[in-house]
Amino acid sequence: MADIAQKIKATGEDFEERIVEIRRTTKVTKGGKNLSFRVLAVVGNRNGKVGVGVGKAREVPDAIRKALSTARRNVFKVSIHNGTIPHEIVGRQDAAKVLLKPAAPGTGIISNGTVRAIVELAGIHNILTKSSGSTNPVVLAQATVNGLKNLLSLEKIAELRDITPKEVIYGVKKEG
Repeated sequence: MADIAQKIKATGEDFEERIVEIRRTTKVTKGGKNLSFRVLAVVGNRNGKVGVGVGKAREVPDAIRKALSTARRNVFKVSIHNGTIPHEIVGRQDAAKVLLKPAAPGTGIISNGTVRAIVELAGIHNILTKSSGSTNPVVLAQATVNGLKNLLSLEKIAELRDITPKEVIYGVKKEG
């Protein structure tokens, strides 16, 4: 775990941490009930990098430490253009679906708590989201991550359509 923290410090990036959920879980056994805690954490630099992690332990501080460590290990780059995402996308995980739509400047983040934490720490300022299906925070977080990982950059979209990135944003002029 210490090596992960050293790698992050070596790159000089300052990640903000947020705990999304702390849940007490119980396993019933022959000898009684075993209590443990599950923590969902998000880390991000508000500049296009974000990671999500889940940690489980018998005590809350240990679970938080594990969740943050996992989140730092799972950091990925998000494609952002003018404070929003370049195109609409649906992220799916198990029974959860999260629709992520780009929004005009000044709209803000319209989403639920789990999705909001992820997109805020990723550095997205204007986005519309709609989640359907499962409301489990862990599954919603994974669906959001899947959607953000599948985003294409403007350059990639322009390359696929054989147009310039400027034409992707403002539209292609029709001939004739």
